[in-house]
Amino acid sequence: QVQLVESGGGLVQAGGSLRLSCAASGTIFVFNAMGWYRQAPGKQRELVAHITSGGSTNYADSVKGRFTISRGNAKNTVYLQMNSLKPEDTAVYYCNGVFVPMNYWGQGTQVTVSS
Repeated sequence: QVQLVESGGGLVQAGGSLRLSCAASGTIFVFNAMGWYRQAPGKQRELVAHITSGGSTNYADSVKGRFTISRGNAKNTVYLQMNSLKPEDTAVYYCNGVFVPMNYWGQGTQVTVSS
């Protein structure tokens, strides 16, 4: 059974940094792509950042220049370095892995940015 486990969330003041990590277990394949999504209260889940197995990245406009997504050396690991955090970044952050046509999700990690 494939599982994605996120870590690294927490409470931080505006302007601070956090690094989220996600590691998959139970896989015998390499994800085609991995990404981070977030969902704030009362809002739809939205893409934050995405990275393909070839290293191509894509970011939401709201995080460009502040967040960096990267894949780890270990199979099916992904990180999200978040700098210059803003209160509007507060949300539950979800790790996503795609192995076409399957889509896998982690349970989420809370990120709270205080003003």
